[in-house]
Amino acid sequence: MIISVSHVTMRLSGGGHALTILDDVSLDIPPQQIAAIVGPSGSGKSTLLGLIAGLDKPTSGSIQLDGLEITTLRESDMARYRRQKIGYIFQSFHLIPTLTAWENVAVPLELTGERHAKSRAIDLLTSVGLKDRQFHYPVQLSGGEQQRVAVARAFACRPPILLADEPTGNLDT
Repeated sequence: MIISVSHVTMRLSGGGHALTILDDVSLDIPPQQIAAIVGPSGSGKSTLLGLIAGLDKPTSGSIQLDGLEITTLRESDMARYRRQKIGYIFQSFHLIPTLTAWENVAVPLELTGERHAKSRAIDLLTSVGLKDRQFHYPVQLSGGEQQRVAVARAFACRPPILLADEPTGNLDT
């Protein structure tokens, strides 16, 4: 399995009591598979994606990506693993406001030492219809355009695992 989630529970403390966000969740996703996590607002979909991406650690349970148990990794090792193996499209873009569209897409490429980061970033922006907006800052882009920059960035390093949290919420049909 490329993604294996086993008996994952996520609880947070607040207001004097524990809030259970996920309770004993298990799932397996094989390589080359597309899977959708669906449910009502507040059901823990974004939390589960964040746990699979190693952005947070579960209260209990196991998460393996391509055979590697990620819940025991140090943060620096998890960051390195994410950079190499995971593309993530955030629901709220998370673009760097002081960087242009092409620079936002180039960031993960530069972190991995890609020699042709700028040309790859521009190719990706072209593929999402934003070549003419490559020099614009996020504040100069519509919500849909920012989302397309985020999509291009997620694909930048050709990750074997792509996680997307409501990736089309700001896009036209």
